Amino acid sequence: MASRVNTSFTLIPNQKYRRSSRRSSHVSNTLDSDSQPLSALGHFRALPLEIFQIILRYLSVKDVSMLSMVSKTVSQHIINYISTASGSKRLLLQDFHNLELPGKRQDSVVLEHYRSLGLLFKRCTLLLPTKERLKYIHKILAEVPCFKFNGCAAPMQCSGLSCYGMLLQTLTAGWDELECHRVFNFLCELTDLSRKMQTIVFSKPGNSRKLELRIRLFCRNVLFDHWTHRSDSAFWLTRILKPWPMVNQARLLYIIFGPISPQDGQVVWQKMIEEPTDESSLKGLADAIKLLYDTGIKEWTADDVISLIDELSVVPREWLLENNARLLILSGNDICFTFMASKAVNGRTAELARLIVFLALVCEKELYCMDWAVKMMQKVCKVFSTSVEKNNFLQNVANAFACIIMEMLQSIMSGDRDEEDRIFLNLFHLVHAQANFHKEVLYLTINSIST
Repeated sequence: MASRVNTSFTLIPNQKYRRSSRRSSHVSNTLDSDSQPLSALGHFRALPLEIFQIILRYLSVKDVSMLSMVSKTVSQHIINYISTASGSKRLLLQDFHNLELPGKRQDSVVLEHYRSLGLLFKRCTLLLPTKERLKYIHKILAEVPCFKFNGCAAPMQCSGLSCYGMLLQTLTAGWDELECHRVFNFLCELTDLSRKMQTIVFSKPGNSRKLELRIRLFCRNVLFDHWTHRSDSAFWLTRILKPWPMVNQARLLYIIFGPISPQDGQVVWQKMIEEPTDESSLKGLADAIKLLYDTGIKEWTADDVISLIDELSVVPREWLLENNARLLILSGNDICFTFMASKAVNGRTAELARLIVFLALVCEKELYCMDWAVKMMQKVCKVFSTSVEKNNFLQNVANAFACIIMEMLQSIMSGDRDEEDRIFLNLFHLVHAQANFHKEVLYLTINSIST
């Protein structure tokens, strides 16, 4: 993409090669070691090929990648070495399920190896067209079962897709947007990703749990998690979501970033519907929404993101309003205000008033500053054009506090003991939230009178 800066390349001496001038015939020329003059090997020309490959075994992957930049002939010999059984066995580490070392340490070692391997592939295939680079690298990586979409029998205990994603990120860092589109299309064709996504977005949530899990792991580990720049992450997330209508985008967003079961990693569809949830269950969704809103990706407008939040709040059915409020708070002030202002502009004042109540409730539960909720309400008031509309909105907020307290009280009086304990605690928090909310309103009023 145009905004990316590539820091991975070593300068190539003398002649510069323009990607636009490459032809497919370069592939056969590059892959045919006999076509290159022997003198291009420099001091290595006196060594038999077998000795050259033995030397490569003593070099680190980073050193081999540096060596590949010496000349086209040396690069070709390295490509040939990678394709040999010994080269493949050495370079394609498969300790993805190794339990001998502590998990994080083992994962970091293997990930770092594949970062270096990605740089090696980047350098030794530098002169190939994008499509041919991808085909060659796929041919090498196809030998590793855990790199395949359905290749690993225990995907939750496997770091294979993460290593594949690390290699891919290193390989494509600095590529322009058009080339990255080609990478995404290549991966979709390779994995039949579009058809698999179609299956899960048009079927009942939870009917294809294993496929949902595979898509989540592939999208996050291969396409999303390893980018350090937010613009890059937003680019790949946009590629995943944009081919689909908004309602399907919301479903995919929930599958990829929504809450999962700690036991088997599968998506928990009822989490937002049945009871108030915690910050950890919503953080992934909130971060993804902020990414699309904040990075200025041209395919997304503020209205698009707000519509996506609206659609998300009914996946798979309408969420508890407290969970909506928590998601908005985690998404940040700008998104929260824009979402609420949209409701104000569209005359949905009663919904907006109830949302204010649950924003106050979340602030009370999480010990956030209650004056934030009051100032957000004050800011929303400015969206209304007349004093009559503002007064009507404030009246709705006061009524919403009373109505929601009564609803909780009625649930306690009619519910069983287990439900009563949870709802009673919620009622306790809501009464305190109302008191603290109105206290902040009084402070704001007195201060404005004083000044």
